[in-house]
Amino acid sequence: MHRSTPNQAIRLPRGVRTTLPAPSPVTVHVYRPEPTDRPPAGRLVWAHGGSWQYGSALEWHHVTSTLAARSGWEVISVDYRLAPRHRHPDALQDIMTALTWAEKGRAGLPLAVGGDSAGGTLAACAALAARDRGLALDAQVLAYPPFDPDCGSPSFQSDPDAFPQAASLQRAWRAWRGSSGLAAHDENGTRLYSTPFEAASLVGVAPAVLAVGTADPVRDDVLAYAGRLRGDRVPVRLLRLPGVGHGDVLQPGSPLLGRLAQELAALGGPPPAGRRPPASPTSAFPASNPWKESP
Repeated sequence: MHRSTPNQAIRLPRGVRTTLPAPSPVTVHVYRPEPTDRPPAGRLVWAHGGSWQYGSALEWHHVTSTLAARSGWEVISVDYRLAPRHRHPDALQDIMTALTWAEKGRAGLPLAVGGDSAGGTLAACAALAARDRGLALDAQVLAYPPFDPDCGSPSFQSDPDAFPQAASLQRAWRAWRGSSGLAAHDENGTRLYSTPFEAASLVGVAPAVLAVGTADPVRDDVLAYAGRLRGDRVPVRLLRLPGVGHGDVLQPGSPLLGRLAQELAALGGPPPAGRRPPASPTSAFPASNPWKESP
């Protein structure tokens, strides 16, 4: 097994920097868990946080290497293009380049997309694009992603001093999306959403693991997304961590990061003989049902 308990010392893998060919080449850092001579439990493409404007795969090294070490999944951390120089859909196209590359080398392993904060928004939108392109995706793993560009939910008003504040996050949305929020499409005509709230239907999108703290202003966005997924019969694991705020995965001893690693470990595993069949919204993984609601 590739699992580790929270109190067990682990050796964090070093990331291998790779550049993926694309019209705008994409740099990724690949974290392979030990032992490296055995297949990982799955492949996870990860988008870092930073309000779509800041951060890098290198700055998120501890997050992604810890996920790899504790879950047994290979983590592919993407250095996507940042706003305001690069606006939507550039960052999402970079995530899709990494997902397509990861899919070609999955060798029957589970494939997931994930991210924290703004990276979680990108990952959710990538899950929609994967659905519409017919790319078989087994899960979306999202840590406290914001979804409402207006930041209008009551949770933003419950604590005016909590991070992120509505006004600053609204500015970040505008820096990334522009003021118009016009629809974007890829070269094949696939709609590239800037938030899954733009989608008329979530039917057929990959099952979701959603994690958010009770002290996080974006919690209502996450709960609303969970509700929409369930309404469209998409399996959801919703993790609500008491007292945890936004940006928790960057904190030493992050409880949220530990929970995400546990969820990934439960979802993954060595593939059976032959290639794993494509994912479906009703049969995410063949093991005992991992999509029961979290207590």
